[in-house]
Amino acid sequence: MRVLVADDDRTSRLVAQAAVESLGHDCVTACDGTQAWDAFRQDRPDVVISDWTMPGLTGIQLFRNIRDDDSGAYPYLILLTSESTLYKAIEGMRAGADDYLIKPLDPDALRIRLIAAARVTALHDELTLQRTELEALNLTLTSMALQDALTGLGNRRALELEFEQLEARVARYGHRYCLAMVDIDNFKSFNDIYGHQAGDQALRDVASQLKAHARKGDALYRFGGEEFLCILPEHAIPGGAIAVERMRVGVEAFGIPHSENAGGVLTISAGLSVLYPGDIRAVDEVLKEADDALYRAKALGRNRVEGIGFPVLAGESVTDAQPATQIG
Repeated sequence: MRVLVADDDRTSRLVAQAAVESLGHDCVTACDGTQAWDAFRQDRPDVVISDWTMPGLTGIQLFRNIRDDDSGAYPYLILLTSESTLYKAIEGMRAGADDYLIKPLDPDALRIRLIAAARVTALHDELTLQRTELEALNLTLTSMALQDALTGLGNRRALELEFEQLEARVARYGHRYCLAMVDIDNFKSFNDIYGHQAGDQALRDVASQLKAHARKGDALYRFGGEEFLCILPEHAIPGGAIAVERMRVGVEAFGIPHSENAGGVLTISAGLSVLYPGDIRAVDEVLKEADDALYRAKALGRNRVEGIGFPVLAGESVTDAQPATQIG
């Protein structure tokens, strides 16, 4: 253990230091309370042995400072006093001391306290470690509860939590959000041809490509089966279409073989809608519009992005696409 001895009496300080070091502990000394407080903050000792009456900070003030310190560790505090009254002992314990000794210091009595201190500090260290491990485990479990196990994207539960905040942010802060429903084209036939293991890998690869081509700040979720949902902050349909078109091109270029698709590779289709500031619709209604736009993309040949009132054909420049009649 690291032990700090604070005493303005040189003889008492040397006796305490000798007893500490004879038990194999490291010892630092201070000749007044202010110096002891500085040494404590610098060295973070496991045990502090302090005289009650010292220049600068008294032992009581020093212990109160230590107990108010939010370092996370628990130092064992032993108060030295020349007064043997019970009142003084109680006052010292209330100030944060774990034990006390009467001066002149008995080295054997100090050794007994240090043995107890070693046990107590070891127990606190173990409890601190367990608490840290438990907090880490809780964070991991919370993350797992909100993460799709296959793709690593947010799951439906995470999406529900996001939706709870989405409407409030739109109403309170005037933000808008583009919702993009993304679906893998002809995925059922992919599973039939290549097997479910290949299908799982394809889902992981598509999720990876969506993340690789998303903007920082865009949120991606596995909506279910082969469907994904992208939430793009501060986008209307044209900007959202540009962003999702990058994802579509990225998935197609990745080149997952699929003999049932026209280009011989796995592709995606997407439908977009927007939640605007002042919009009286619920998120679920906007999501239904995105799903309708996705259905339109499928009906028009797949491997394309469609927005309500703003179609985007596969392979064409998004900025060149012309508005179309809205489909409900």
